[in-house]
Amino acid sequence: MALLGYGRTSRDLQTLGLEAQVTALTEAGCERVWSEHGSGARDDRPEMLALLEYARAGDVIVVVRLDRWGRSLPHLVKTLTALDERGIGFRSLQDGIDTTTDTGRMVYGLMSVLAEFELSLIRARTRAGIAQAAALGHRPGPKPRLSPEQAQMAKRLYNEGEHTVGQIAAMLGGVSRATVYRALEISATRVAAVAATASDG
Repeated sequence: MALLGYGRTSRDLQTLGLEAQVTALTEAGCERVWSEHGSGARDDRPEMLALLEYARAGDVIVVVRLDRWGRSLPHLVKTLTALDERGIGFRSLQDGIDTTTDTGRMVYGLMSVLAEFELSLIRARTRAGIAQAAALGHRPGPKPRLSPEQAQMAKRLYNEGEHTVGQIAAMLGGVSRATVYRALEISATRVAAVAATASDG
């Protein structure tokens, strides 16, 4: 069994310097330490990837603090699960977590439950947001755009005066009327003004 350390620091967290982490990991018995600078939100952490490639079954990865390894609770649990499947332990010095002990595995199990709960909350909020947007007539994601050819066709049909914007939208594959209005370069204010004039007439 080998203790393998990992340290990371970033500009948003200067209270736990890289040198201090390496010292703590070495004093904890790590025979080798991988360290790097970078945000926890980024996936491109080459030293972490190098450590994961080097580690073998029976080894234990050691960090000073949990947030030096995972960028979120779900991400942390996901990576710890992957390590567990490979027979690799995980230990956090300041958090008192060690997946090679019964107590540590119990804490890890609790973290898994909390991570799943957090994911369920995120999914629920996402569904609620999509439902609310749909109720208000908004589509999730970026605004759809017409190709130059479709935009040209929309302008030609509109200028002919024989089709409504809704009919043109249907001809173009069922896009929204707002998409057609954008292609026609007609603002919502102008649309409302035209509609008001028509109703007054």
